[in-house]
Amino acid sequence: MNIVFFVIVLTAFVFAGWRQIAWVPVEGGTAPIEALSMAMVESASGAVELAIGLVGVMTLFLGLMKIAEAGGLLTVISRLIRPLMVRLFPDVPPDHPAMGAMILNMSANALGLGNAATPFGIRAMQELDKLNPVKGTATNAMALFLAINTSSITLLPTGVIALRAAAGSMDPAGILPTTLLATMGSTTIAIIAAKLYCRFSRVQGSTGLTDAADISEETEISENALPEDDSTAGYPLWVSVVALCVLASLIPLTVIYGKQISPWIIPSLMIGFLTYGVLRRVRIYEAFVDGAKEGFQVAVKIIPYLVAILVAVGMFRASGAMEAMVSVLGVWTGKVGLPAEALPMALLRPLSGSGAYGILASVINDPAIGPDSYVGYLVSTLQGSTETTFYVLAVYFGAVQVRRVRHALAAALTADIAGVMFAVAACYFMFG
Repeated sequence: MNIVFFVIVLTAFVFAGWRQIAWVPVEGGTAPIEALSMAMVESASGAVELAIGLVGVMTLFLGLMKIAEAGGLLTVISRLIRPLMVRLFPDVPPDHPAMGAMILNMSANALGLGNAATPFGIRAMQELDKLNPVKGTATNAMALFLAINTSSITLLPTGVIALRAAAGSMDPAGILPTTLLATMGSTTIAIIAAKLYCRFSRVQGSTGLTDAADISEETEISENALPEDDSTAGYPLWVSVVALCVLASLIPLTVIYGKQISPWIIPSLMIGFLTYGVLRRVRIYEAFVDGAKEGFQVAVKIIPYLVAILVAVGMFRASGAMEAMVSVLGVWTGKVGLPAEALPMALLRPLSGSGAYGILASVINDPAIGPDSYVGYLVSTLQGSTETTFYVLAVYFGAVQVRRVRHALAAALTADIAGVMFAVAACYFMFG
């Protein structure tokens, strides 16, 4: 991450400096170096505003998370899909709270609930950090979880559907199948990449260099030492299979009735968690407040990480390096189904969520393109099927003070590239 951060900032500075040398002053114009300076200040302020904006959302959902934990819901969910999760995350004990938190995060991402997914993901990282033998360094489980998180299978990209409807699309939910196909492909690649890259990534602890496999072995030993009873053992396999089949059956419902279902999701989550807590005789108000306190503390803790990432991205855009990259690459990517009009979305999406959202809005509202053209469907699919990788990296690892991310960034970026490729293939097949 140190190298990536430095390269982005250095590229922006060199590019802006080169443009400054060749710049001819014009009345009302802004010098490239001046624009770079303004972008740095604005990005730093925006990062703090973003973190403050997260406080309310995080306190809400981490409060609900605390109720679910106190009522044992996370344990129930973990037992339900234990056969899958224990294979994906062999370093994590099956009954550990991290399992339930990761599942809730993935479920929220699948439904397009980014605001809900972030607090669940942060809670999962906090629980995973309790199993971390080398504090400050990402474990294999953390890296895999982040890679999956940045490429999660999406059933209902609610925000994109709403924006397409506002742009006058005749079929706002038309991106549901392309988004599903793209995210299924990128998630598969994310898992393969994380499992493969961990073989080449080593963990440096206080006692020297240790292979990631050694940490897995130590965790497995501690897991086997845990007493397993009926309250922590997994459900019979047939129960898990039935549950997964029921979940799979919801996919066509989200495709057909996604627009009608989406407004109900967040209110239903809240009443569902609260009702579950009441039925389990949890003191829901006290539990909610305890969880909300944690959400506030975490939101403040991630501010430095957000400032670093967003300032670097803001400099890269303001310097003109992004625009130059698009002009060079667009000639070649257009030959493989990624037109120059859609290339900025593919490049900016891993760097800036708000920037990518702005590009999406400008493209689908352009009368020459529109939301129902091939480019309109493609940029919509890219927005709905990829994640702001550097933002997720900063928030999730910042919440647990992890500075050495090991192979997490490489796996996440590999998943991003795969997501773009699958999105192009899906849109070309359906709308090309």
